[in-house]
Amino acid sequence: MQIIGWCHEKDDLLLIYEFMSNGSLDLHLFKGKSLLTWVERYNIARGLASALQYLHEEWEQCVLHRDIKSSNILLDSNLNAKLGDFGLARLVDHVKGSQTTALAGTWGYLAPECIMSGRASKETDVYSFGIVVLEIACGRKPAEPDAKQDEIIMLEWLWELYGARNLLKAADPRLGGDFDEPQMERLMVVGLWCAHPDYNARPSIRKAIHVLDFEVTLPILEPKLPLTTFLT
Repeated sequence: MQIIGWCHEKDDLLLIYEFMSNGSLDLHLFKGKSLLTWVERYNIARGLASALQYLHEEWEQCVLHRDIKSSNILLDSNLNAKLGDFGLARLVDHVKGSQTTALAGTWGYLAPECIMSGRASKETDVYSFGIVVLEIACGRKPAEPDAKQDEIIMLEWLWELYGARNLLKAADPRLGGDFDEPQMERLMVVGLWCAHPDYNARPSIRKAIHVLDFEVTLPILEPKLPLTTFLT
């Protein structure tokens, strides 16, 4: 997101960014601002992936965002995705790629090992990205207390559907079936891959992009939700 200006007075620092006329992604997915088409959704997911790749790999230092979620993804007048709110972000060395900090982030998007250790890493950002792209595909939040018992936790429900080879059942019903099935499958599988409970099994964001761009075949995941592996 482009910074337009800034103001520093006493202890207050104000940053001015470009105006995002379409608000945040969560307003469209969950609060009825508009019904995003499938083309728009896939482009938003791809744009978010590109932003994360820049932060993790292409700047002089690795930037860990630490709070990737749908309310922090802002949309401009053309519905291009811009990642915002860097209040929790940390700079780390590209080689080390992780930093132990106090727990920060938003429940539902936090990787399980981050909850236990408080350690942010590229892998914890990738986990949050995975949850967001699953939200984009399914049109629902990470947890829905009013859903059927086996559908309350989105990640658990989707992994069961993956094992049953029925992932497309979870596609956002508001799309009315109007979506590209191979793209929908790719987005969902990439979401599960990135949100894998074992941080060692998650891809880099670059590898995830290769799948989204149909440059490589889909990864083969476990048919059942794997156990969580914690950082040591």
